Amino acid sequence: MFVPTTTQDYGDNPIKVRETDTYVTEYVRGFVEKWDELIDWNQRARSEGRFFIDVLKARGKESVLDVAAGTGFHSVQLLKAGFDVTSVDGSAEMLAKAFDNGCQHDVVLKTIHADWRWLNESVRGKFDAIICLGNSFTHLFDENDRRRALAEFYAALKHDGILILDQRNYDRILDEGFASKHKYYYCGDQVTAEPVHVDDGLARFEYVFPDASRHNLNMFPLRKNYTRKLLRQAGFQQIHSYGDFQEEGEETDPDFFIHVAEKSYGSN
Repeated sequence: MFVPTTTQDYGDNPIKVRETDTYVTEYVRGFVEKWDELIDWNQRARSEGRFFIDVLKARGKESVLDVAAGTGFHSVQLLKAGFDVTSVDGSAEMLAKAFDNGCQHDVVLKTIHADWRWLNESVRGKFDAIICLGNSFTHLFDENDRRRALAEFYAALKHDGILILDQRNYDRILDEGFASKHKYYYCGDQVTAEPVHVDDGLARFEYVFPDASRHNLNMFPLRKNYTRKLLRQAGFQQIHSYGDFQEEGEETDPDFFIHVAEKSYGSN
């Protein structure tokens, strides 16, 4: 479903919009066209370094399903590093932009338009790894949707597959208020990304671009330990969490957490 408009519509009371399906209409064409101003591919590549490449290679993974492809940043980076990547997104607008970005970087993306809750209806085969990055998992507002999506991810992985999933540090936002270094994730220095409303069931972020245009995203504020619990309950046996690409405990106040969840039990 394409959303060929430039203006988002949350109705008369935006903070009451708390449904998973809203994400489809949030990514209007005008927002998608500006998304890379927020990401800043070059700066993000420098700040992330080889983190995801090294995590995958250290575990011998080759095939990767990028289930939150967005405009294609991680799909392109991993393709260039030699991985076999399939790119999925629930927004057809994002996928179209990702494919175009891939062409600009001399790679051809294999794209699939799919909803995570019914992922395996659209995506065939099993993968060594799934990545769900860019704070995307917080688009799921209903706990049953979160559990169903994780079950679909689990089923799409090989017996020793891994899931890499990230999230904002919503614990800090909920408990202490918002502060962000924007050092790693949203690196565009001409774009602001800040919450305009936060409660236990909603984090509404506003993105302001250099031309003064404004767009919003309504997201569910996932707490770190709650996310880890969901991963375990979905069947993942080993979960290692990083803070802003640092080992747990090395970064005391990260902007983002990155969870690496493994299906295998490992050796003790």
